[in-house]
Amino acid sequence: MKNVLGIILGGGAGTRLYPLTKLRAKPAVPLAGKYRLIDIPVSNCINSEIFKIYVLTQYNSASLNRHIARAYNFSGFTDGFVEVLAAQQTAENPNWFQGTADAVRQYLWLMKEWEVEDFLILSGDHLYRMDYRLFVQRHRDTEADITLSVVPVSEKPASSFGLMKIDDAGRVIDFSEKPKGEALHKMRVDTTVLGLTPEQAELKPYIASMGIYVFKRDVLIKLLQESEQPDFGKEIIPNAAADHNVQAYLFNDYWEDIGTIESFYEANLALTKQPYPPFSFYEENAPIYTRARYLPPSKLLDCQVTESIVGEGCILKDCRISHSVLGIRSRVESGCVIEDTLLMGADYYQPFAERQASWDKGVVPLGIGADSRIRRAIIDKNAHIGRNVQIINKDRIDEADRESQGFYIRSGITVVLKNAVIPDGTII
Repeated sequence: MKNVLGIILGGGAGTRLYPLTKLRAKPAVPLAGKYRLIDIPVSNCINSEIFKIYVLTQYNSASLNRHIARAYNFSGFTDGFVEVLAAQQTAENPNWFQGTADAVRQYLWLMKEWEVEDFLILSGDHLYRMDYRLFVQRHRDTEADITLSVVPVSEKPASSFGLMKIDDAGRVIDFSEKPKGEALHKMRVDTTVLGLTPEQAELKPYIASMGIYVFKRDVLIKLLQESEQPDFGKEIIPNAAADHNVQAYLFNDYWEDIGTIESFYEANLALTKQPYPPFSFYEENAPIYTRARYLPPSKLLDCQVTESIVGEGCILKDCRISHSVLGIRSRVESGCVIEDTLLMGADYYQPFAERQASWDKGVVPLGIGADSRIRRAIIDKNAHIGRNVQIINKDRIDEADRESQGFYIRSGITVVLKNAVIPDGTII
């Protein structure tokens, strides 16, 4: 895999994940209590022996830069690196990234410096575990110019994806972006060609693009230089299919696009399922890497915790936690009930004397105050939740913007902003 260069697309403004992307790039959004979204594709690359990795981003990239610099330092005995390439304005191109292909095009001068055989282009907001060696090998075995990783899907979710049709050799012959009705039915294919059993093929007769591609080096350079089209999935690849060998590679395992608040919330809470969560962080042969923080073990004092994940460095007192994920340094005071909730934790500890002084001054300290109840919510980092607070979406609202009050509601899920202060006795 020394002849492969990994390129991770950090995404645009992350509007579908707002307000989690208000102060951070989409790949820097916390995941599963201690990780960040960017750790998934980077770890997949490392486990696949791909050690030259660029991350392209343009929005709020400070925390992403910091995380990558602290997490991924390869030894001096390899030419490996993980490096962020932020959008920049130049005399030749005064524009920001206009799409996935345009982002790579603007840094093509840097990509061309690497004498590699293939470019592996990945997305920064998916949750899955994949051995890219098998993906690249299929690409080379079929002598493909471009190979797309695809997942088989049933009819219900199919209209949410870019779909494709293939011939008997697995070559892509037609594309359709989020088709509906009759256009959707025309995209049905026999997925046994990709290795599914007849029973599986009957249940999942559509193939959807994962937004993950392998390009031959010269083919990518040629396509980007001869066109100004901004997007791979909608323009560059469909237009190239007639003149190039575009192949489909089946990935028939767990894959979740966590680009919306609802899918992000569901994917995190699904990790608590027993005995077999859909995605596991406990694979010894393919670990998910992240920044080492050297935090102390979590401390639980007379707590009842069921079907939950608790990150390191937490302090929980006489509380009840159910079907929830608690991030690093989470602090929950006595009498609290946390249900179906994602607490992202904190970036620092607040000293005991400072916390005590805060209460005395009527200021809400860091963490979840005593006797508070939180249900079906995402509490972003460094939130100050007062005592006797109820975050339960009392009025069953689906969508609401209450930034001045420190929260949003998305798909019925209450999202408390990073660094927000929710006063004592508040009911949401």
